[in-house]
Amino acid sequence: MENCIFCKILNKEIPSKFVYEDDYCFAINDINPKAKKHILVIPKKHIESLAQADDMELIKKLFEAIKKINIQENISDFKTLINTGKQAGQEVMHLHIHILAD
Repeated sequence: MENCIFCKILNKEIPSKFVYEDDYCFAINDINPKAKKHILVIPKKHIESLAQADDMELIKKLFEAIKKINIQENISDFKTLINTGKQAGQEVMHLHIHILAD
């Protein structure tokens, strides 16, 4: 997507340090953290929100990545959050999963 900040980060148009990356997704630290650790897991494929996600294999890969990230970052207790739609608090219209841990 042309104006999507996550697509721009993925395409190296906006510099960012990846916490994690595989063939399906990448993860970055949230620039406005709501917890000590606040990581965003973002599919490389542009999908507006969970409501538009129809690739269940990709969804599975995202959750497998969360497990790997938590091991890598030494996170044992955490919350995951997916905001779906503007009224639900989704600010960037590209599916992403928040990992929040203190």
